Amino acid sequence: MSANKIIFTFCLFIVLSQLTACVSAVAVGAAGTAAVTTSDRRTLGTQIDDKTTSARVSTAINKIADIEELADISVNVYNGQVLLTGQSSTQSLIDSAAQAAESVQHVLKVHNQIRLGQPIATTSTVNDIWLGTKIRALMSTNKRVPLLKLDLIVEDSEVFIMGRLTKAEASAAVDLVRNVDGVTKVIRVMELVN
Repeated sequence: MSANKIIFTFCLFIVLSQLTACVSAVAVGAAGTAAVTTSDRRTLGTQIDDKTTSARVSTAINKIADIEELADISVNVYNGQVLLTGQSSTQSLIDSAAQAAESVQHVLKVHNQIRLGQPIATTSTVNDIWLGTKIRALMSTNKRVPLLKLDLIVEDSEVFIMGRLTKAEASAAVDLVRNVDGVTKVIRVMELVN
């Protein structure tokens, strides 16, 4: 076998092994998405509507003059309920963001939790990511808390729990989060189901 054929064969082997890894990653990712989708208490259509509504609310808020310079606002949607979190340096921008969210089709209710003040520092954002990871890890080992049936949002050490939960599940989730070191406040943004 010539040197060129050996190099070609080696390169082909590397490319094929990488493609196999990509296909495996896609299959695992799809399986994980399917597991989350099927365990969610919302219908698939509602889940899609929520994603679309979230994008539309974000677009509506971003059209407000000076919003990008004077505020940092996040949008989460669960079953038609919109949660606005973040900070704004003026109350008028907070009010405008809520009005923009309310004007979007398929929005059933707006929970305006935007705080008056300067956007939080990067260190606080990193802490929020760590806190969210820690809480999700604790929830994944607690049989009373249905992690795949809720959304968890952490903003400046405040934890927001969204979802469609039974009263027992909601209480278990709030109790767990309330006792995590670093959490300053737990806010329920959930619907209770039987």
